[in-house]
Amino acid sequence: MESLYIEQAKSTPKIEFDLILNKLVLSGQSYPENSFKFYQPVLNWIDDYFNQSECESKVEVVINLSYFNTSSSKCIMMLLERFEEAYKKGVDITINWYYDIENESELECAEEFKEDVTLPFNIIAIETKS
Repeated sequence: MESLYIEQAKSTPKIEFDLILNKLVLSGQSYPENSFKFYQPVLNWIDDYFNQSECESKVEVVINLSYFNTSSSKCIMMLLERFEEAYKKGVDITINWYYDIENESELECAEEFKEDVTLPFNIIAIETKS
């Protein structure tokens, strides 16, 4: 199995899962024309990752999305559900969700996602330079 890397584009985020570091990063913006089509290979990769390997080390998920549309939020929730399932099976997973301290809606979105899972979920403010 190889690490996952999807380059950021105008309407899609950078997605990188480094198998050496066991770190998944989603960053940028997410409003593809078809979110389910865009995220399906990522969901498949995550499924394979947890099915093929005994995850011995900690997995860190870093989310830093300045904007995502409704269909992307559904796909993000599908990703979180997969992490939740793995967490319930004993995998050490932490979500670190970063948001712009100036953008209250980003914080609200992170809080809503946090309410839907039981795994460790940190909401971290960052200051962006204007």
